[in-house]
Amino acid sequence: TLPEGAVIGTSSLRRLAQLRHHYPHLQFKDIRGNVNTRLAKLDAGDYDAIILAVAGLQRLDMSDRIHQIISSEISLHAVGQGALGIECREGDEEILKILKALEDPASRDRALAERSFLRELEGGCQVPIGVNTSIENDTLTLKGMVASLDGKQLIKDAVSGSSKEAEQLGKDLAAKLREQGAGEILAKIFAEVGRG
Repeated sequence: TLPEGAVIGTSSLRRLAQLRHHYPHLQFKDIRGNVNTRLAKLDAGDYDAIILAVAGLQRLDMSDRIHQIISSEISLHAVGQGALGIECREGDEEILKILKALEDPASRDRALAERSFLRELEGGCQVPIGVNTSIENDTLTLKGMVASLDGKQLIKDAVSGSSKEAEQLGKDLAAKLREQGAGEILAKIFAEVGRG
């Protein structure tokens, strides 16, 4: 547990807004640079804690630097985070056939739902919009969130349905959040930082 006023470094507006909402007693400060640069800033005392991706630290064999993992209930991830896409020439049936063998239908459906949600909200990378998507027994559950930049307003909801309706579920969730005031939050953000 961090004391009141502790300085936390993060570079993500999405994460920043969610953390401000859940931890208003903490101070947040932008941090830039690669993992080693950020850790050096932490070690130098510029920050009391910094937010880094667990996967990145594990890849660099730095798991010993992980002190706490933030729950997805606190901080939803970015749309499409972890999804990979492959592009090829249009109409190249031979390559498309090869690529089809690499496709993971569950990953595709999660990405379709998330991207549909973001598209309906007209969001971009500079907007605090987060998601968490799961599929169990062909039922896709999409959780989504829109927050104000200061974290004082945070709207979160979820929808579930057949994974075959992934894109429609994204649209449905966007509509639910708009009904709860997401449109007003986003309009204010777009006026401040643009559509990014």
